[in-house]
Amino acid sequence: MQKKELKVSAIKDGTVIDHIPAKDLFKVIRILDLENCHEQITFGTNLESKRLGKKAIIKIANRFFKQEEINKIALIAPHANLNIIKNYKVEEKMTVELPDEIEGIVKCFNPKCITNHEKVKTRFSVISQKPLQLKCHYCEKITDEEHIEII
Repeated sequence: MQKKELKVSAIKDGTVIDHIPAKDLFKVIRILDLENCHEQITFGTNLESKRLGKKAIIKIANRFFKQEEINKIALIAPHANLNIIKNYKVEEKMTVELPDEIEGIVKCFNPKCITNHEKVKTRFSVISQKPLQLKCHYCEKITDEEHIEII
């Protein structure tokens, strides 16, 4: 019998985003604009996970994320892990965390909010992480998880 093996190549340098809820994989790809990334990207979904049941993972070669991008990941996948890979070794591991304040990432749910009519950067306070609720600094309306729109 012939032995079959599938291999996913290791990345020399880059980032691995692990423990993404499987249903949110493509949201994370979209918010990080990975469709337009020209580096090697490997992703898998519906992988077994004791913590999540089903999880997804993304490996991106030669890409390291800024804090604003990490905050975007935290909005979609609040318990994801980032592994920073350098020379094929995990140099740093971190769990993404929502900051207390979020600026310029999410659109205000209130159509009358000043941020939807003028060039004003959105600003929210995180008032609840589960379920996710954000309070607009300007109009004080609450944007909940189901109405979050990433800018």
